[in-house]
Amino acid sequence: QVQLVESGGGLVQPGGSLRLSCAASGSGFSINAMGWFRQAPGNERDLVAHITRGGSTDYADSVKGRFTISRDNAKNTVYLQMNSLKPEDTAVYYCRANVIIRGYDLVSWGQGTQVTVSS
Repeated sequence: QVQLVESGGGLVQPGGSLRLSCAASGSGFSINAMGWFRQAPGNERDLVAHITRGGSTDYADSVKGRFTISRDNAKNTVYLQMNSLKPEDTAVYYCRANVIIRGYDLVSWGQGTQVTVSS
């Protein structure tokens, strides 16, 4: 069993910054790709940023140039640095990981962390 725990959400003014973290815990696993998704009320859960184990990244057009995804493979942790935040970035942010356990490729989700951008 692998658990993903997010942290770092909160309330920030427009133009501000936040850094989200997501740490995977458990035993006997390895992680391939990791990513951040977000879901605003009434909307679907959308991809924000994605990073492979080797460090290749991809971003939603709406966050390019403002958000940066990174990871520490030794700590099984992925980060999302969010700068120049806008009210439309307000959402619950979820971490997702492709986890390998005993040869099986599984998808694991975190519980979500609220990000609110408002003055």
